[in-house]
Amino acid sequence: MSVLFATSEAYPLIKTGGLADVSGALPAALIELGVDVRIVLPRYGDLALREDQTTEHVSRIDVLGQPVDILQTVMPDSGVMVYLVDHPTFSARQGNPYMGPDGNSWHDNPDRFALFARAAVSLATAEVDADWQPDVVHANDWQTGLIPALLHEADSIKTVFTLHNLAYQGVFDRSTFERLGLPWSLWRPDGLEFWGNMSFIKGGIVFADRITTVSPNYAQEIQTPAFGYGLDGLLRHRRDALVGILNGIGSDWDPSHDPALHTPYSIKDLDGKAVNKAALQKELGLPVRDDVPLIVHVGRLVEQKGTDLLIQALSMLDQRDVQFACLGSGETRFEQALRARAEADPERIAVRIGYDEGLAHRLEGGGDAFIMPSRFEPCGLNQLYSLKYGTVPIVHSVGGLADTVTPVSQETLRNGTATGIVMDHLDVNAILWAFDAFIRLFDRDDELDAVRRQAMAQHYDWDASARSYLSLYEEITTR
Repeated sequence: MSVLFATSEAYPLIKTGGLADVSGALPAALIELGVDVRIVLPRYGDLALREDQTTEHVSRIDVLGQPVDILQTVMPDSGVMVYLVDHPTFSARQGNPYMGPDGNSWHDNPDRFALFARAAVSLATAEVDADWQPDVVHANDWQTGLIPALLHEADSIKTVFTLHNLAYQGVFDRSTFERLGLPWSLWRPDGLEFWGNMSFIKGGIVFADRITTVSPNYAQEIQTPAFGYGLDGLLRHRRDALVGILNGIGSDWDPSHDPALHTPYSIKDLDGKAVNKAALQKELGLPVRDDVPLIVHVGRLVEQKGTDLLIQALSMLDQRDVQFACLGSGETRFEQALRARAEADPERIAVRIGYDEGLAHRLEGGGDAFIMPSRFEPCGLNQLYSLKYGTVPIVHSVGGLADTVTPVSQETLRNGTATGIVMDHLDVNAILWAFDAFIRLFDRDDELDAVRRQAMAQHYDWDASARSYLSLYEEITTR
């Protein structure tokens, strides 16, 4: 089985969110199952290539009159082969791959990712390497949505399209469609046309042989108007081709051998948890106290993640004896508001704007609980990290959060299945209720210990996810 895995980001080469984690980990897990998987990725200007990492020129192709170089390298840790699509619209820019320094999307994103799609199609059809052709092309999110559309007439090549977040759809006007030189046969309601505009993500949904989401619950949610972003009818129409496969987490997230932590710990020996908490409090400038719950948060500071509601809740902590620590970046208004909360309440709130992989690990290792008040969450990875680290997840019951966290209740505490605090609905009062629920749990040592150990006993590794994808690949290539 051979697979071309098309993605706009892959950790550790380039990362803005969970797509990068999946794109770095899933191909590596598939390799372990004997799949010949190769990644195709844009050659961004500040791709994090290691000093000893070499690139080799494979070919130069013509994309609508533009010369595009195809380079080859490997993923630093896994050795998975990577094709890099090298063109100045990617390589001549630094920073975020989708947005400029002003926070707005690059004006030529449709041109850039249409070019990327055409280059991926050239790889898929053996125009670049006559000695290798994939059985399956696995495309991911709107940036690769044109690939299944452009390949749909090539019956020998099957396609899988994964929706990591349906909210980002790559919608542009008709003049963009015309400028991109796409086949006019794609401009129709059952093609790329979307209410008079064109939609990149619709290309993947309409033309892929199978559509996947990153959790079973999200696959159901996006078929409803509340979560479908105008595509719920199409997704219901294609429900027989739609399946949810839960993401996993990599072996680098393990408190028993995490180099970022002050002290390792495990389900058999939780003593290191308290040591990491004290070290984290000291690092963040919070009072070092073992008698106060430390609730942490890592993520993008955007409305989807409930950041606005979380900020309001932090302003209403009143006399609650609790500490809160946050690491993230996103909308300027949220960054400023969080900084202001930390300045106004430095004994209880610490905020770090930006991203620091090591600090993200230490927040998981030292936090007592991890809050994720997402309005929607296709899968979520931080709740999986939190389970692994015995850092009780506090979540809204949506998407993958509902699939992976069992709410604390009298019954689940009694039968030993509780793993987190779950909000059935989401508003400021729900977040304050969740804070209070965890404070009560924190004050009951035996119950807190039981919930932590049950959380750490959960297994969400990439092997299970990879086996599900391999079964899917085999199904579509043998029918």
